Amino acid sequence: MLHLRMIVPADRTEEVTRLICSTVGATHLTVLRGAAYDPLGDVVTCDVAREAADGLLTGLRGLGVVDAGSIAVENIDLTLSTSADKAEDDAPGEGADAVLWESLVEETHEESTLTITYLAFLTVATMLAAYGVMLDSSILIVGAMVVGPEFGPLAGICTGLVRRRRGLVARSSVALLIGFPVAMLLTGGFSALMSVFGLFTQGRFDAPHPATQFIWQPSWDSFVVAFLAGIAGILSLTSSKSGALVGVAISVTTVPAAANAALAISYADWDEAWGSTVQLVVNLAGIAVAGTLTLLAQKWLWAKQRRTVSV
Repeated sequence: MLHLRMIVPADRTEEVTRLICSTVGATHLTVLRGAAYDPLGDVVTCDVAREAADGLLTGLRGLGVVDAGSIAVENIDLTLSTSADKAEDDAPGEGADAVLWESLVEETHEESTLTITYLAFLTVATMLAAYGVMLDSSILIVGAMVVGPEFGPLAGICTGLVRRRRGLVARSSVALLIGFPVAMLLTGGFSALMSVFGLFTQGRFDAPHPATQFIWQPSWDSFVVAFLAGIAGILSLTSSKSGALVGVAISVTTVPAAANAALAISYADWDEAWGSTVQLVVNLAGIAVAGTLTLLAQKWLWAKQRRTVSV
């Protein structure tokens, strides 16, 4: 169940309450007249089954609640209520299959914005991966994959394409197109600094790296793994199962490929630099294509399910 807390202009409260009462899956309606001061209006709350929430939010937006008031949405971990149980039973479909588009757009908007924090995480992850390459350490490579924040902008591109939000696609693309070059440039500087202390050397870089050589050797396997990871990543976002994102992070070699490309350029190994760059592009493309197709499939399946139930 989800809990909605709204500030509604007094002249629209009746329309809002009628909409909530007519929404299958909504319950626990409360109205506090004149309780809101900024903006002025009534406070309206209700609980709604996840599978019915997207339709209700769309209706509330249509009534102008977002423009003249506000809507806050919270997840309810536990509800002991017969009416809540009935609301979930009556709502069409299953909550785990429902996509809350408003929430998805908001979440990906936040995660896909180019910020100092985003650049810091991406840069640190790339530097960790560079150390992993030098030491031929799969543990460090996995750690760098987990730290990397690049799935946020990729999810933003997928969501923006499906929801036709050009601004979200542009913002997410900027985060990737600026973020990775900046992280690689700073990693190149980090490599030079480590070379001064004798920690990074040409000999170390040229030595065999059996545990990490896959990073600069792109293949169809790379695309397939990235494609599967993209599906899992989007499903984890739409179903609020964020724990699955860790598995997605350690399945693809975006950050390690960027790190190896930066090192290869530093040591003028152009073949390895090219292979790493191709690996990076293949992984990014695989995730983006899979994520977009997954969202389109979810949108189509959910619409079909709702039509079936209504008939």
